[in-house]
Amino acid sequence: MAPTAAGNLAPATAILVVVVAVVLAAAAAASQDGDALTEFRKGMSDPDGALASWDPDLVNPCTWFRVTCNADNRVIRLDLEEMNLFGHLSADLARLDQLQFMEIASNNIEGPIPPEFGNLENLISLDLCNNTISGPIPPSLGKLKSLKFMRIDHNLLTGPIPNELAGLSNLMILNVSNNDLCGTIPTSGPFDHFPPSSFANNPRLRYPGMDDDDTGR
Repeated sequence: MAPTAAGNLAPATAILVVVVAVVLAAAAAASQDGDALTEFRKGMSDPDGALASWDPDLVNPCTWFRVTCNADNRVIRLDLEEMNLFGHLSADLARLDQLQFMEIASNNIEGPIPPEFGNLENLISLDLCNNTISGPIPPSLGKLKSLKFMRIDHNLLTGPIPNELAGLSNLMILNVSNNDLCGTIPTSGPFDHFPPSSFANNPRLRYPGMDDDDTGR
């Protein structure tokens, strides 16, 4: 029996529906990235107009200054170093679920590191150094299993180094120096190869077994 025209159309229609669904999902994800960055920008003072190209009316943020996307128009990199930005880190940045590089060093960022950053499972590099970020290091950062570089030095961070960070088996570079951290430095996992300079100038931070007189070295 010869196939009917309707029978021929059915598979093509199904394929078209799938393609349209995929396209719409990708567009929605890209729009989500744009919304997250817009919320971040709302919390920033930008006296030099560095983020002037961040137009929320665009379809996606891939043409915005210092924003890099992949082939699916998903944000994978923020390069916002030395842009004279003032403000707080927004938990909305955790909605950038494809983000691999968050580089916001050498600005005037204050307030805490949002615990929600622990949901950035694709993050490879977190660089927040040379700001005035305060509060504790969130233990949730121990969920960043792809993380290789963490630079949060030269801030106002307090509290201990979370033991959860010892589970970051891919972490190659850590710098928490020049803060006001306290307690005992973990020694397991990647911490067995970080040099003392990674922890320098935290007067209340010590290695296991270290006397109080030896802290801060």
